[in-house]
Amino acid sequence: MTKKGFYGAFDDVWMIDGVRTPMVDYCGHFGAISPTDLGIKVAREALLRSGVPAADIGSVITGNMAPGDFFQFVLPRHIGLYSGVPMDVPAINVQRICGTGFELIRQAGDQIERGYADAVLVVGTENMTRNPIAAFSHRTGFKLGAPVEFKDFMWEALIDPAAGVTMPQTAENLAVKYGISRAEVDEYAALSFERALRAQGEGFHAGEIVAVRNEQFTLDGYATRAVKLPSKVAEVAADTHPRPSPREVLAGLRPIYEGGVQTGGNSSALVDGAVGAVLASGAYMRSHGRRPLARIVAAAAVGVAPEIMGIGPAAAIRLLLRRAGLHLDDIDVFEINEAQGAQVIAVERELGLDRARLNVNGGAIAMGHPLAATGLRLTLTLARELRRSGKRYGISSACVGGGQGIALLVENTQAGN
Repeated sequence: MTKKGFYGAFDDVWMIDGVRTPMVDYCGHFGAISPTDLGIKVAREALLRSGVPAADIGSVITGNMAPGDFFQFVLPRHIGLYSGVPMDVPAINVQRICGTGFELIRQAGDQIERGYADAVLVVGTENMTRNPIAAFSHRTGFKLGAPVEFKDFMWEALIDPAAGVTMPQTAENLAVKYGISRAEVDEYAALSFERALRAQGEGFHAGEIVAVRNEQFTLDGYATRAVKLPSKVAEVAADTHPRPSPREVLAGLRPIYEGGVQTGGNSSALVDGAVGAVLASGAYMRSHGRRPLARIVAAAAVGVAPEIMGIGPAAAIRLLLRRAGLHLDDIDVFEINEAQGAQVIAVERELGLDRARLNVNGGAIAMGHPLAATGLRLTLTLARELRRSGKRYGISSACVGGGQGIALLVENTQAGN
């Protein structure tokens, strides 16, 4: 039983609505777009869909892991200002690596409950393509014959130097611990692709996507910002990574590590994208006649061993359920980030999850994992699925590099009505 970690319940916090860009493959159509501009795009659309005027926003909370340009320091402020949020409203950027999107919601809930704001704009945005090639040792100059030491920021960030393992290797450790075979991982990945393609074909994913076109964002007295797609690309309106991926095709891919179970096909896809949402107090929601998407019930976060960081959701979900007074069978739908196939199977086995309730519209293997945006995407998808299916409770969760897990409990209060 988890004794450490933290848990917080919210009495009256609601997700009014949310929206995301398509998730676009690494080095694809979003490659030249600043994560700030992807964030502005979803922020504006989230405000529009929620019906909450920008003037009513009392706080802006953003998430962005790797800088997509030299101006990341002002990313949260610019997302707020160019979305029309009043000049005197503060903004902050937070990070919990792959759990950042959940942390946005958790902190928004805290701010609402403490009375800092009646309505909060949250945005997770990530351009993986624009992760820099970086060096941290050149400020004092170059020594004759010394290594230049430029490295790929994104690749190096996948290494946990404490445990001496990469993130895929943590999944390999879980595969050994839980006896997970390569065939089982490929089978799971094939299902993720199948479900994502089905949801895409049925139009479910389209309901949470805003098409991205060339667009300018103006702010009186300040520079104009813009989204600019490659020439001859008029718009991007759908996720680009879902594709037919039967198990026999996935089985032909080379493992990342010799003798291992993880491949490029059964791990989370590298994509660029952003997600935005508006959260508000119940008092604000009722007084303004807004129909919410879901209630944010509670959040939990906990630490686990770095070398098996992928098991983090199991610990976080156990803590969440225990403190909320619920049982696994009370939860109708789970959205757990598919960082790697073996990782999510390990969580599934540790908790005894029914796969029929897990990632029913596909997951990050098929759709992608833009780090700071993923938790918000999972929670938005979860809330929409609860509404569509008429189910009551859902949990969204993810593992976090360095050894953490985070989870949110979401309720569809219209269930059974």
